[in-house]
Amino acid sequence: MKKSIKVFAPATVANVVCGYDVLGFAVNQPGDEVIMSLTDGKGITISKITGDDGKLPLNPTKNTVSASVQHYLNHIGKPDLGVEIELHKKMPIGSGLGSSSASTVAGLFAINTLMGNLLTNKELVPFAMKGEELACGYGHADNVAPALMGGFVLIRSYQPLDIISLPFPEEMHAAIVYPEVDVPTKDARQMIRSKVLLKDAVTQWGNVAGLVSGLFMKDYDLIGRSMTDILVEPTRSILIPDFYKLRTIAMKAGAVGFGISGSGPSVFALTKDADTANKITEKLKQHLKNISINSLSFVSEVNKRGPIILD
Repeated sequence: MKKSIKVFAPATVANVVCGYDVLGFAVNQPGDEVIMSLTDGKGITISKITGDDGKLPLNPTKNTVSASVQHYLNHIGKPDLGVEIELHKKMPIGSGLGSSSASTVAGLFAINTLMGNLLTNKELVPFAMKGEELACGYGHADNVAPALMGGFVLIRSYQPLDIISLPFPEEMHAAIVYPEVDVPTKDARQMIRSKVLLKDAVTQWGNVAGLVSGLFMKDYDLIGRSMTDILVEPTRSILIPDFYKLRTIAMKAGAVGFGISGSGPSVFALTKDADTANKITEKLKQHLKNISINSLSFVSEVNKRGPIILD
């Protein structure tokens, strides 16, 4: 049995505008890395975390990676297995790009590989959801499912968990810009209304169905006109500087659709090609610079692989 492994897991765009907690897709960059080793000791230890500016806990009961791995080990009947974890954050925390998800998924993929792949990546999703529960108080799957399975996913149901991989246009790209402002996921979730009007729910259902249909049909026009959110975006957009100006810039530059990635502050545009995505990120970054906000940008096709072994 292999004793050590290094794994990369990708960032994700969750919600995809209208699909709050039920839609998400993986991207090639950024992402996180985990180095995991089996030891002769008992229990999980976190020996090192880099790239987090000291924000993440080394306590294995409070870190999403180790907590999820512990749930997995309990499930396979090896609760006291000696495991040492190094976590290397290669993406910003609180970016709306599934930072906790990427770390958790890398850890679960690593331990499952070291154990001889006892479960499929899809079967690892419930364990990854435990990490999300620890991170933001609610075990949603719209980040961890695409990070584990790759591609574009729909969570049709949470009880019982029912996850569907969706087709999508092969040439589709995401233009992602992260304005460097602080939007904690837990706070962003608490801002959302707990009750909605039936007429608003009907509009949202129609948009989710339209987006899924557009992906199946590879119909960019249908995808674009379905990327409208009347339930969550009006509240969360308040936390993102010049959100509606950024949308106007992206759409004028050729975006198919535009919205908030996860809980924000990252925003994303779907495009028909990489050139348009690159053009959009440059224009958005320039606008943010003009209002004295630093930003990071990423351009990626939809990641079909999910987590990968680096060595």
